Amino acid sequence: MLLHLHLRRLALLARIGWLRDETGSALIELALTLSIIGVPLLLGTSHFAILLINSIKVANAAHAAADYGMQSATFAGDTSGMQTEAQVDSGMGTNLVVTSTVFYACSAAIGGTQYSAHAAAVSACTGGNNHALEFIQVVASAAVTPGVRVPGFPDTVTLSSTSIMEVEE
Repeated sequence: MLLHLHLRRLALLARIGWLRDETGSALIELALTLSIIGVPLLLGTSHFAILLINSIKVANAAHAAADYGMQSATFAGDTSGMQTEAQVDSGMGTNLVVTSTVFYACSAAIGGTQYSAHAAAVSACTGGNNHALEFIQVVASAAVTPGVRVPGFPDTVTLSSTSIMEVEE
């Protein structure tokens, strides 16, 4: 009996037109859409932004360390000085790991063979204007844990950057 009265009331309201009114339905659809799509989109964007900022910091740190090492052969051999320069530049402290390598190449073929010893480069670089050049390669890397936990993304990401510069003579 109660169900019958309820159905009659709904039929009466439908005839009057109160149930045909759709005001507010767009607001409900927007709320549902934002809760389903908006929150994961916001979390993913935050996660990516944190990684992007830290990636730029790591790249700048590698460049700063290579810039320090390229001043002379003495500075190119100062690995602790390059490490300190990179850590200060990035603001990442001891979380940033910096490795440096000195290598030599012929001026006529800089992208060619790399030599680990100066004597080997000098003997290989023969010809008129061909001579040995010294380079410093710095690789900076850091493990970054974004503050935002997003399902499907790793909790910790290792970011790395390499910078190569010619050592001034």
